[in-house]
Amino acid sequence: MKLGSLKEGGRDGTLIVVSRDLTKAVRATGIAPTLQRALEDWESAAPRLNALSDALNAGDADGVFDLDMHALAAPLPRAYEFVDGSAYLPHVARVRRARGAEVPESFYVDPLMYQAVSAGFYGPRDAVKVVSEDYGIDLEAEIVIVTDDVPMAVTPKQAASHIQLVGLVNDVSLRNLIPPELAKGFGFLQSKPRSALSPVFVTPDELGADWRDNKLHLPLLTHINGKWFGAPEAGVDMQFDFAQLVAHAAKTRPLSAGTIVGSGTVANEDTSLGASCFAEQRTVETLRDGKPSTPFMSFGDSVRIEVLDKAGNNIFGAIEQRIERQPAP
Repeated sequence: MKLGSLKEGGRDGTLIVVSRDLTKAVRATGIAPTLQRALEDWESAAPRLNALSDALNAGDADGVFDLDMHALAAPLPRAYEFVDGSAYLPHVARVRRARGAEVPESFYVDPLMYQAVSAGFYGPRDAVKVVSEDYGIDLEAEIVIVTDDVPMAVTPKQAASHIQLVGLVNDVSLRNLIPPELAKGFGFLQSKPRSALSPVFVTPDELGADWRDNKLHLPLLTHINGKWFGAPEAGVDMQFDFAQLVAHAAKTRPLSAGTIVGSGTVANEDTSLGASCFAEQRTVETLRDGKPSTPFMSFGDSVRIEVLDKAGNNIFGAIEQRIERQPAP
């Protein structure tokens, strides 16, 4: 099934079930008012949501309306937790090589992960607001999963059963703020603003054979200002799968239902497949030419991030955003 949230009903939106072709929807408030509430009672809510999805796709549901992407909030407009990994070895290796550093040996057995902003997410058509272009505005196209309640110290095998939804994120980064922030030795803060989520999240079974080994095996397609930017394969070169990422996050604490776990920037060894962020593109240029030639994003630029199935159908809907200046308060 495919689930989304309308921009109504308060800060957590209103839960809807969306048709497989992303054209129709029905409110699911008789089952759960919000996606967060559904995840907190997933064992009971999921079968009822599935039944509503079946009825919607068969044309038998009541209260069906045409889906307007601009009316959608993020599927989870806010979440109790968003932890973002960096699971793609080519991205980590290239970025470090560009600054003359090696990949630490620990990375091959212990994922990189940080605590990201979860108090609010942009909807799929909301503008990205930034104070200054001097911050180095970048996108990061990633896959995310959403969990139910995850006990502390689960194994990766156990963690796999807690992956309930799959989606996309534009993990916005302000690259020029990152070096001085990390130099303090205390992690990201100002350099990682709000991110945007795909129009819908889907259950893994909706993905069929394209979801296996706890990975999505399809290209992640990004366009910048209407031009192809990259389509790396999300199931290739992923050092840690999502079950391993969930287990890593839950090593010393339980994860609440509705926790979002990100893959990190999707990247392949094969650079002909393009990039999922400007930092990656600039790193490839630096390694090839000695310096980057592609600038970061400017006000008025647009980004589109999506995944198409093998028949060309859009699975999650597209994240489509413009970069806009944040006015003074």
